[in-house]
Amino acid sequence: MNDIEQKVINTIAETLKMGEEEISLESKLADDLGADSLDAVEIMMAIEAKFDTEISDEDASKMATTKDIVEHIKKNLNQ
Repeated sequence: MNDIEQKVINTIAETLKMGEEEISLESKLADDLGADSLDAVEIMMAIEAKFDTEISDEDASKMATTKDIVEHIKKNLNQ
């Protein structure tokens, strides 16, 4: 697992108050992790702060899995 993946998983775990071992790259925020819309907003805000980036509402609405968030961060860090 690379650094970005670990940081994203850590951020989700902290926000949802669960163990990192319960979260994989394929975990769906709502279906697998039980995140509601408020949780999703909190996760995105925490990700933005941790990676010093901005995630538009449109992009955030397309992110259903941990991997979706990781890929978005990787793409934006490479620009």
